[in-house]
Amino acid sequence: MATPLQSLIDSGTKLWLDSVDPELVQINRALGATGATSNPIIVTDLIQSGRFDQQLKEFMEKGAGDEEIAWRLTDLLVCQAQDVFRPVHESTGGNDGYVSFELDPLIEDPGINMPHAERVSRYIALGKQWNRGHSNRMIKVPATPAGLDSVEEMAAAGITLNVTLIFTPSQCRQAREAAWKGAQRRASLDGFKSVYSIFVSRVDVYTAKHVPELSAQAQGTVGIAIAKRVWKENTEFWASRKLPLKQEMIFASTGTKDPKDDPGKYVEAFAGSDIETNPPATNEAVQASGRSIVRAVDKMPPAEVLAEIDRLVDMKKLEETLMREGVKKFAEPQKALIALIAGKRTTLKPIAADR
Repeated sequence: MATPLQSLIDSGTKLWLDSVDPELVQINRALGATGATSNPIIVTDLIQSGRFDQQLKEFMEKGAGDEEIAWRLTDLLVCQAQDVFRPVHESTGGNDGYVSFELDPLIEDPGINMPHAERVSRYIALGKQWNRGHSNRMIKVPATPAGLDSVEEMAAAGITLNVTLIFTPSQCRQAREAAWKGAQRRASLDGFKSVYSIFVSRVDVYTAKHVPELSAQAQGTVGIAIAKRVWKENTEFWASRKLPLKQEMIFASTGTKDPKDDPGKYVEAFAGSDIETNPPATNEAVQASGRSIVRAVDKMPPAEVLAEIDRLVDMKKLEETLMREGVKKFAEPQKALIALIAGKRTTLKPIAADR
């Protein structure tokens, strides 16, 4: 009998891990995971564990600054994960086996107030820099105005893109159309691959706070309804292009935020197609549940629930609020990561001096 996670994979879902912790990558690869993603919070947690003190010392002794060390360690962790998933990438002809590398979140830091054109050029330059020489790395760019305006150029340059921080159909539509426009500037479409990460649980956190008038039946299903609609639209758009590689949705933010919720709530809801990037704790909970997961991605909530969502949820306000919060959640962890490395210099310096 298949394990719960194996039944998820058997349903047609590609299971990715929301971590590049080398130990968790190996554990989840054995459970069937075929890809992974990184972010500053993940790297921060790994530094705090003390497991990477030796690498930090070596970077420091070579004269690297705090921000440079943050990127060197991120690159190292992503490269290690890429090595684990490279056989998947090769066996699927480039349809799977990727690890996402997030571009500098400080580009969107409101405190820096970087001009729009400069943000766009920074995304493009960094995308090319961190993509160079990697076959199974995805470059992660947010669906902010500057991020979206960089997508066409990066797609045209042959970069495999993960457009992230998507909450609404409008954002995904803009990202997809920009990627397709850029892809058509390539000499060949054979290697063109793009994915679009829609954040689910944050939507339900938003509606609980800002749309309390939703009925009990509708509350907690808005993220699922939006993501399934976006999935359907994305599937139909790319089907007509008949491309060699799949252009897929990533269902992200799949860890439940309400402790009363079944931890497998979102995992089960999107089973059957495309990609789920699940936190390690979510994968553990699902695997321990003993359940059998079947295709559900194309099963929508009841018509009356959808009608209520359409009537009461202002998508423009939802997008504006969640993007404002999302940009902050991107920038603040990067600042914390750099500050943590600066603090590590004090604790690691005596050890380095004794060598």
